Amino acid sequence: MAPGLRQFTERRAEGDGQPVLDTDAGEELMLVRREVSIVIGNRSPESPGTLYISTKKVVWLSDVDRTKGYAVDFLSISLHAVSRDPEAYPSPCIYTQIETGEDEDGSEGSDSESSDALVLSKVTEMRLVPSDPSQLDTLFQVFCECAELNPEPIEDDAEENNWIFSADQLADETADSEWNFSQNPTSSIGHSNGDHDLARTVLELQINDHRFEDAEEMEHEHEHETEARH
Repeated sequence: MAPGLRQFTERRAEGDGQPVLDTDAGEELMLVRREVSIVIGNRSPESPGTLYISTKKVVWLSDVDRTKGYAVDFLSISLHAVSRDPEAYPSPCIYTQIETGEDEDGSEGSDSESSDALVLSKVTEMRLVPSDPSQLDTLFQVFCECAELNPEPIEDDAEENNWIFSADQLADETADSEWNFSQNPTSSIGHSNGDHDLARTVLELQINDHRFEDAEEMEHEHEHETEARH
């Protein structure tokens, strides 16, 4: 589980103080936008800073105080949207919801987010307010692209309960059966969502089909032998 919103002050020493990225893990910078304010929960906007969007996370760094900055991984962002409704927020912005991993009772609500004692790991909402609202569509598009690069991890149980079985796999599971069938081993013949009996049912149906076919062949052979005798 990603840690939610956190403090981030790791800047490169050279250049214009861009955030330090995990380049060894393939993290790349996708977009830089200056003059962007950040709003955490229902608190007042921070002084405009610089927004950095990488393939892994969103980073906001203050242009006034080099010791102030925030970051959130895309894995922690459960929702992002363009907000232009003045009733929702006075300024056009990118609105995000953040997963904290905390219970609802333990996460910071709107009242506590506006208090002086801010616990970043419990923040559930964040807004990014560019000084130029025309940048919103570009920001949203980059958010979408990076979110697709960070799909939610599949739980182990889901991996075990969602699988596709092939003809070869079914044949292996019933190797003690005297009935064999020819099937394209690369083609899927069924999908299971945790019901292992489904695979066996499909196989049994195919086996029974071959039994019926063999019975019909034997009946036809018997009729031909009877006609030959007459």
